[in-house]
Amino acid sequence: MIGRLNGILVEKQPPEILLEVSGVGYEVNMPMTCFYDLPNIGETAIVYTHFVVREDAQLLFGFNNKTERALFRELLKANGVGPKLGLAILSGMSAKQFVTCVNNEDATSLVKLPGVGKKTAERLVLEMKDRLKDWGNDLFTPFSDNAVIQPASDALIANNAADDAISALVSLGYKLAQAQKTVKAISKPDMSTEVLIKESLKSML
Repeated sequence: MIGRLNGILVEKQPPEILLEVSGVGYEVNMPMTCFYDLPNIGETAIVYTHFVVREDAQLLFGFNNKTERALFRELLKANGVGPKLGLAILSGMSAKQFVTCVNNEDATSLVKLPGVGKKTAERLVLEMKDRLKDWGNDLFTPFSDNAVIQPASDALIANNAADDAISALVSLGYKLAQAQKTVKAISKPDMSTEVLIKESLKSML
């Protein structure tokens, strides 16, 4: 089906983007760890996609590279993990961080993610340890918690940046009260929506 899109980035409304390809606008949901590396609005973006068909919707999930998409697909094979939870997991930590948690049997870090309870975390470690045993560092680009965020576009520098950040966190599975409290504690006047989300996710891990 749809495996890759190359087009103009028209909208960025975390965790969703609108990508125009040959006159057609595709709505794509992306983990926030992938969202941070997107170019500015109006620029060309290449997104590797996973297409999900449900009775009530047809959804596209996007990733910056094939490795991130492959991990998302492995997550969907795990018992009790659907696309929404997979999106939340890869928004709270990078693909490399998730693989490290699984290889180290670190269920404690996974429990901090929305929708992941103790039993789910332990099951993820158990089910995915064998699947991810060959996923070495060479599969990933270096990840840094201090990665440089691209300058925010005018569309993101708005008075409602905090509201947009809260909305994004809720859509990723966090409770409204938790999202509001976290964003309020971190928010500064010059922060873009993307930076607010990134810093909020980091503080909740």
